[in-house]
Amino acid sequence: MAKMFLNTEKIILASGSPRRKAYLEEMGLSFRVVPASIKEECASGEAPEHYIRRLAQEKSLYVAAKHPDCWVIAADTVVCLGDLLLEKPFDKENAVKMLMTLSGLEHIVRTAVCIHHGGKSILKVCSVSTRVLFWDFNEHVAKSYVDSGEPMDKAGSYGIQGMGAFLVREIHGSYSNVVGLPLYELIEMLRQCKLITT
Repeated sequence: MAKMFLNTEKIILASGSPRRKAYLEEMGLSFRVVPASIKEECASGEAPEHYIRRLAQEKSLYVAAKHPDCWVIAADTVVCLGDLLLEKPFDKENAVKMLMTLSGLEHIVRTAVCIHHGGKSILKVCSVSTRVLFWDFNEHVAKSYVDSGEPMDKAGSYGIQGMGAFLVREIHGSYSNVVGLPLYELIEMLRQCKLITT
């Protein structure tokens, strides 16, 4: 099968996320995976939009410092319910609590994507928001889902691309953003930097 896109320069994905890796592979890109080891902590009073953009940039800068001849793609995703920030759960109990907090309500999934080339001093960042509405499920449903193990490495304790799809009643906006990598916006940035050809 012909590849959809070809990259014109070396690319590194600064993420260990299997979902982001699969998306780049499906696009046909050649890349290496070098996860960024940085502290992910929201500062007091920091807005979610600023937080995810800062983290995406910090991840890209961390990897680019060691690979200045490569383009680095980095991203960060959070789930927001009003001012409440829901990241990856730290245990099963926390995952159930998150899901019950979201049950029956609409929340916003925000992802920031950064592409960066240290040697060329180029850095571009964009962010995308998607509204997701859950149906009003009970604690038994939440616990059963958490017992599957799927929620444990995902912001908001669910994966829309997996079993967690059954929690979703409505979605308004980018689906790939909820998975963790808004593809349209990423492709646009890669095209602007002349990093991909068809």
